[in-house]
Amino acid sequence: MKVIEIDGGKGPASALRIAERPTPSPKAGEILIRVRAAGVNRPDIVQRNGHYPPPAGASDILGLEVAGEVEAVGEGVTQWAVGDKVCVLLGGGGYAEYAVVDARHALPVPEGLSFEQAAALPETAFTVFTNVFEGGALKEGETLLIHGATSGIGVMAIQMAKAAGARVIATSRSKAKAEAAKALGADISLDASSQDLAEEIKAAGGADVVLDMVGADYAELNLKSLKERGRWVVIASLTGTKTQIDLQRIMLKKLVLTGSTLRSRPVDEKARLAEQVRNRVWPWVESGQIKARIHATYPLDKAAEAHADLESGDHVGKIVLIP
Repeated sequence: MKVIEIDGGKGPASALRIAERPTPSPKAGEILIRVRAAGVNRPDIVQRNGHYPPPAGASDILGLEVAGEVEAVGEGVTQWAVGDKVCVLLGGGGYAEYAVVDARHALPVPEGLSFEQAAALPETAFTVFTNVFEGGALKEGETLLIHGATSGIGVMAIQMAKAAGARVIATSRSKAKAEAAKALGADISLDASSQDLAEEIKAAGGADVVLDMVGADYAELNLKSLKERGRWVVIASLTGTKTQIDLQRIMLKKLVLTGSTLRSRPVDEKARLAEQVRNRVWPWVESGQIKARIHATYPLDKAAEAHADLESGDHVGKIVLIP
């Protein structure tokens, strides 16, 4: 099968190349998927740069989510059959023509969605559910503040929060992105390049939950923005991981600061999350409350161009590879 391998260098043009590898076979409890589309995500870039190795036992091939058809099933698999259309969260291996995965981590492709749209769902849906609804405990009627609102995760977070009956304040780094976030459903959409975010968020009443993908540069803003008993959830640190915060302010406002990663979680935990996402999020997808927004698609052998597109930061929604 054709795959994308990392071949030295950190820039996408020098690091990514097409290669051939044996097609894997499913072990007991696994399924083999003929990949029709694979999502491209920022952790792929971090791994390409040598800073995000795959967990033990996972493929070294990039790619955390795919959609396609079940090609073969391993011993003991009863919930899927050859030909079923599925989308899955992977520990690695998505940039390939075939991928194997624990059968419990697969979800059905929602009715009416293309493989490209389905491949754009798992990584963002799992991440938002885990961090916003479990870690951040967002409830109906509360306010979610999302930084980086037009990223793949941001687009999903806006839609999931609105489907759950929450209010959304979105921040983006340009007028065009702010307008895009507003069109996606954000109640208030702010342009960080021209507006005072702290004042605007304060005027809007603050936030119960912050979904933070910016990191160090927004630490002070998050402390100011959170209401009493607010929850600050960190899932990325694009501006750095080190900052100083006043712990007394956390104590006085009774705040919770938390964060997580998804890829290294045990397989049983991912199976639990898959069931939760299927029960809680998939009905929103099937009803049209959540739509997969695709920014661009690229052939598998153009993975370097897809990475460059993602790194430019100009995308709204997901970038997808087509094997």
